Amino acid sequence: MDVNYADIRRGILGRGYSRIAVEGSIGVGKTSLARLVVKRLGGHLVEDRVDDNPFLERFYEDTGAYGFQTQLVFLMNRYKQQLAFNQQDLFADLVVFDYVFARDRIFANVNLSDDELVLYERVASELEARVVRPDLVIYLQASAPVLFDRIQSRGRGYERSLSRDYLDALNEAFNHYFFNYAAGPLLVVNTDAMDFVNDERHFFDLVRRLAEPVLNTELYVPTWEAR
Repeated sequence: MDVNYADIRRGILGRGYSRIAVEGSIGVGKTSLARLVVKRLGGHLVEDRVDDNPFLERFYEDTGAYGFQTQLVFLMNRYKQQLAFNQQDLFADLVVFDYVFARDRIFANVNLSDDELVLYERVASELEARVVRPDLVIYLQASAPVLFDRIQSRGRGYERSLSRDYLDALNEAFNHYFFNYAAGPLLVVNTDAMDFVNDERHFFDLVRRLAEPVLNTELYVPTWEAR
């Protein structure tokens, strides 16, 4: 397989996709993909700082008691990170995020009560209006059983209490958000049969697709299946 990541990088930037966001449910592989894109193509990586939330472990133990606090901390942390990034004079012309700012809102719709959600939405809407949107979003999908297996294998103790029902609810929330996404080009990728970390074909084929036009919302169809 001939791999020329420099040409792919030029193609992606030529399409105007200088700010790319990778998104998806817990365990889908968004951070792994974002890191690989920057490693192979260069650029600047902006990672979601999940472990900075002091309420996260308590949330997994008692979602009802700690859901609102957890969501507010995530919301403010992501907002501060986005503002700090926008104010930096970065020389990298390709920037890859491993989340979209609306990620927190997706989780809030699953984790919060109706009254909590009303208050949360008032705050989130004010902040989101000040955040720069990505030029291209890659939405990674996976079925709940696949997510469950990946979560168990990566060994984060506080995640192992997640039920398949909860993962199903998250999947529905992510699908609802992205099936109604109209903020820019969106590439939907089903990862159930993909291993872009360990199989170079899978990764190369996906990033090569990014150098082609993505009109509104499109479904990624891998070419390596036909080989």
